[in-house]
Amino acid sequence: MDKKFGVYICKGCGIGDSVDIEKLAKSAKSGTVKEENIKIHDILCSPDGLQLIKNDIKKDGINTVVIAACSPRVKYEEFDFSGCMTERVNIREFVAWMQLPNTDDTQSLAEDYLSMGVVRAQKGELPEPAILENLSSTILVIGGGITGMTSALEAAKAGYKVVLVEKEPQLGGFANKLYKKIPTRDYKEPLIVDTEIEKVIQEVESNPNITVYKSSKIEKTVGQPGLYDVTINTSSGPVTEKIGAIVMATGWIPYDATKLDYLGYGKFKNVVTNIEFEDIARKGTITRPSDGKEATKVAFIQCAGSRDPNHLPYCSSMCCATSLKQARYVRQNSEALAMILYKDMRTPGRLEAFYMEAQNDPGIMLTKADVKGVSDAGNGNLSVEMENTLLGEKVKVEADLVVLATGMVPTTRAPQEYLDGLTLAATKGDDAKKAYLESTPKPEFILNLDYRQGPEIPSLEGAVGFADSNFICFQYETRRTGVYAAGPVRQPMNMTESQEDAAGAAFKAIQCIDHVAKGMAVHPRAWDLTFPDPQLIRCTACKRCTEECPFGAIEEDAKGIPTFMLNRCRRCGTCMGACPERIVSFKDYSVDLIGSIIKSIDVPEEEFRVVCLVCENDAYPALDTAGLNRKTIDPSVRFIPMRCLGGVNLVWIADAFSKGIDGFLLIGCKFGENYQCHFVKGSELASVRFEKIGETLNRLQLESDRVNMMQVAISEYDKLPEMINAFVARVKEIGHNPFKEM
Repeated sequence: MDKKFGVYICKGCGIGDSVDIEKLAKSAKSGTVKEENIKIHDILCSPDGLQLIKNDIKKDGINTVVIAACSPRVKYEEFDFSGCMTERVNIREFVAWMQLPNTDDTQSLAEDYLSMGVVRAQKGELPEPAILENLSSTILVIGGGITGMTSALEAAKAGYKVVLVEKEPQLGGFANKLYKKIPTRDYKEPLIVDTEIEKVIQEVESNPNITVYKSSKIEKTVGQPGLYDVTINTSSGPVTEKIGAIVMATGWIPYDATKLDYLGYGKFKNVVTNIEFEDIARKGTITRPSDGKEATKVAFIQCAGSRDPNHLPYCSSMCCATSLKQARYVRQNSEALAMILYKDMRTPGRLEAFYMEAQNDPGIMLTKADVKGVSDAGNGNLSVEMENTLLGEKVKVEADLVVLATGMVPTTRAPQEYLDGLTLAATKGDDAKKAYLESTPKPEFILNLDYRQGPEIPSLEGAVGFADSNFICFQYETRRTGVYAAGPVRQPMNMTESQEDAAGAAFKAIQCIDHVAKGMAVHPRAWDLTFPDPQLIRCTACKRCTEECPFGAIEEDAKGIPTFMLNRCRRCGTCMGACPERIVSFKDYSVDLIGSIIKSIDVPEEEFRVVCLVCENDAYPALDTAGLNRKTIDPSVRFIPMRCLGGVNLVWIADAFSKGIDGFLLIGCKFGENYQCHFVKGSELASVRFEKIGETLNRLQLESDRVNMMQVAISEYDKLPEMINAFVARVKEIGHNPFKEM
């Protein structure tokens, strides 16, 4: 579009007291920005200030608005002018609240930020969404347990068609195996209640919006959100459904108790798992498997294989409450004794009241202990040996039945371990890969995605197998856009928690369908209408973009040329940073745009200048908070927000130093096992690229200390100014960039 600029400068919130506003306004004048379209207002977000902008848009045809005021993270709705490109310039938090008032450094900082904002507006374009045709709004739910059925019901109640796929001949999942469940509200009498799973099954099967496929599995999933073609292998043959979004609720399996030989499972008939004990209780009287004798002294061993690096490194959340419930089964015989031997009792939230009720029962013994073994005590009885008890002594107790509280293993674990093993074998050559395929049993895959990045969703590190849902920031989201994990496949949880989780995942699937229908990103840039628009004529098929995309949004054609699946894209810009040919751009975000912003910075010979690229998700909010708390950062620093550090292109660093910039700093999210990166691995990718910066500096004959990369959490706003100031101090110690003299 032909742009007509309007620049609006706010004097409120201390800006007018810190900066010479008239001088700042003059600095905005350029060939594209006319003097009469540069306006100053006391409080720009006030009704009068907003009306000023709206009048100019309506009467004067202003269609490109530059607002020099507060952070773009606030007043978003106020400064949203439909049909106009709006650029926000942060001179409140980054200047007025962070610098000494009315100094030359503060003034030049404000002027630079305004110039940078004008350049961004000049180079950017108003996004036009890419809306694909023939989109489906049907939701696929994989798994017919309590989680999957609840997701299906919630989506159906919201008016969406649902396809529910269950591999077993009947719905219900593990709830079918339960005798009773823990009450969800009142922990007085009755202390155990019916699961009511049949009622839920009936509700699902009678709902006209839900199509149920039982004894069925997903054979192949092709496409992208809104345009999935899912082939379902049913008892009567394959069926293909058009799908908009997917909820994966395939649940869990109990940990293999045969691996716990020291606890006697498989060796002694009277050692059973907590799931097997449910079946025993269902029959009425609690009897021993070995001889049918009524069990009057039952020992429950907690964390059987859980919180153990040799088995399951995590807590399965529901085991303690399950054993407390099962102790109630035992206590239906008032003469019977239930002994719960725990490492730690974990009954979060309202379950604490259930735990307290058990403490009041004289027939339920609770003691802290590390169980070291189970041995034969004669006559079918068992001896449980433990140490580190509450008394601090080694103790042996006799029981006529032992129940192992085995943990939850997500159904995603086996596929991920198989794929990890295959990847490792492939690194050793074709022969090793072939040997692995021939010797390793292939697990049952769930999604069978037809994706370049593999058939399943990635799981969390450490081989625990839970769906990688970016749990810190975005529950339910997986690294495959449009696929949402719910229930124990995401993290250990009980029935009630699974139902709540199921509703959340259903609503996220609905949100996904709504967003792709509008051509918007799903998350975290849920308002973003841009999309990658590569100049493929210049593509060299290097495969870096397809390999580095965190979300599998880029496939390849037969010639190896990337094919962008726009509805999978989350607009992080990682492909932009990955491309050595710099051919990937967004309407308002490109290599040229950021490079032009850097080049617009004024670099006086006698002054130091440091460019700092900051992630918009953690680093930028931390800087805003630092400003709010009046933390001071060296005025030589110029912050440039990035969607993600995964989009950093090394050419910017070379251009900056060639211009005379003295230092270059990257600040991104923390990464690692408990990552915080909103785009999964952007900071990690930037770190890998950062290792190559030395080559650029050597070519320019500059010191390596002039460039640094930092990781920061959003909560570390108090530490961040010190970190930045220390870097600037080091740059000043090195001295000015010698290119300033050229």
